[in-house]
Amino acid sequence: MAGNHHTRFWVETGLSGATAILAILTVFSREWIELLTGWDPDHGDGWLEWAIVIVLGVVALIFGAVARAEWRQTRPVTETTS
Repeated sequence: MAGNHHTRFWVETGLSGATAILAILTVFSREWIELLTGWDPDHGDGWLEWAIVIVLGVVALIFGAVARAEWRQTRPVTETTS
């Protein structure tokens, strides 16, 4: 059971990092979508790229929060005596 939580934590952390990297990439190079797919749905306006930055940023934060919750859930509880 603990191994499953450990794996889930790393998957969530990886997804958070990947979406954050894509968001940052989109901020600095908004044409990567057109270069990769050849598709230009906003016809050079840039609104789609900013929407993608916002969505990827929110998704990165969500994955990060879920990974943090997973980490806190599986962390061993230590008792302190005073």
